Amino acid sequence: MPDRERVYRTEAVVLRHSDFGEADRLLTIYTPYLGKVRLLAKGIRKPTSRKAGHLELFTRTQLLVARGRNLDIITQAETIDPYLALRRDLWRTSHAYYVAELLDCFGEEQAENYPLYRLLCDVLSWICQSADLALVMRFFELHLLTLVGYRPQLFQCLRCNTSLEPVTNFFSAEAGGVFCPRCGEGERGARPISVGALKVLRYLQIHEYAECLHLQLSQATRSEVEEVLQNYLIYLLERRLKSVEFLNTLHHAGLASGDT
Repeated sequence: MPDRERVYRTEAVVLRHSDFGEADRLLTIYTPYLGKVRLLAKGIRKPTSRKAGHLELFTRTQLLVARGRNLDIITQAETIDPYLALRRDLWRTSHAYYVAELLDCFGEEQAENYPLYRLLCDVLSWICQSADLALVMRFFELHLLTLVGYRPQLFQCLRCNTSLEPVTNFFSAEAGGVFCPRCGEGERGARPISVGALKVLRYLQIHEYAECLHLQLSQATRSEVEEVLQNYLIYLLERRLKSVEFLNTLHHAGLASGDT
C-alpha cells in the first residue's frame, strides 16, 4: 500500500480498546495484510455514533481509514461477522478475550501475517459453536506458535535429533521442545511429558481443526496438555495472561459452561 494514499480499506478484527479523550476510543485491531494496528475511532462513545456497533470487541469488520499525523482514523466501519454468541455467554466471551490477548502479545505491528488473521477469524467462529472450548484453545495455541515462529519441536529430540519413542520424554519450555529420556534426564527446567500428552500435542500440531474434532481426551491428558502449553507460553511472554486468571476464576466459581 503506497504511503501517498490518504485513505485505505482493510478488513480487521477488534482485539481491544480504550477510551481516548472525551468521546473517542483507541482500538487495537488485527488485519490480514497490515498485521496489528492501532487506530482512532473519533466520536464513537457518543450516543449518536453510527460506527460504535461495528467496532465492538471481537467484531470482524470492514474499515475505511484515513491517514493521520500520529494515528490513522477510522472514517467508516461495516460489520462482516459480529460473532454474536460471544456476547451472550460469559464463558465463550472469556475465551475470546484470551485469544485476543494472546494474539495481541505475539502479533507484530505493521507486519503482514495473513495465515494468523485467518486463524483468528476461524477460532472466533469455533468458540461460538464448539462444545469443547479447551480443545479449541489448545489447537489455537499450537498453530499460533507455529505462525509466529515458536513452533515447539515434538517429533525429534532437541539434542540428539533421534525420533522420540512412545515413552515418557521431557518437555523444555526454555529449549522449545522435547528431549528424549537420555538427553532430558537432569536437563534444567525439563519436565516429564507422558506418551498420551505428547501424542495429543503432535496430532493437534499437524492436523486441521476438522480432523481434531473426534479427539476424546481423558481429564488427566487434557490437564497435562494445557499445563505444557501454558508453561511454554509463560516462558515466552515472561508473564501469565490476565485472561487466563479470569478463566480460572470462572471455572473455580462453577461458571464454566459446556464440556471444557
